Amino acid sequence: MSAETSKPTTVDEYIALFDDERHRAFLTRLRELSRAAAPQAEESLKWGGPAYAFGSILFVFAGYKRHANFVFTPSTKEAFADRLQDFDTGKGSIKLPYDDEIPTELLTEMIAHRIREFEVDGVKWM
Repeated sequence: MSAETSKPTTVDEYIALFDDERHRAFLTRLRELSRAAAPQAEESLKWGGPAYAFGSILFVFAGYKRHANFVFTPSTKEAFADRLQDFDTGKGSIKLPYDDEIPTELLTEMIAHRIREFEVDGVKWM
């Protein structure tokens, strides 16, 4: 990201801040995946990154120097723990190196799980 830029107010502005075209393309693909998997979700910026919500946040992603993070609730991450063994993870985050393929099927399933978890079980953001 460029240091001289002002704080973004839209997801388009957020993605445009990244100097490396590969990073912008990766983040654009994450955005497209997010919109396709949760088409009714409201897209905004929260905590400096793109967030998708139905009133309560469902999930967010953010770009960094060498990777992007996709963040769910810890309960969603736990539901997929067996499939996340090859990823660096945090409390609810999954590290996605820019040089790797985006695990589209896995993230799509996790988004569906998170939506169900929110709508059926009432699980709100952390």
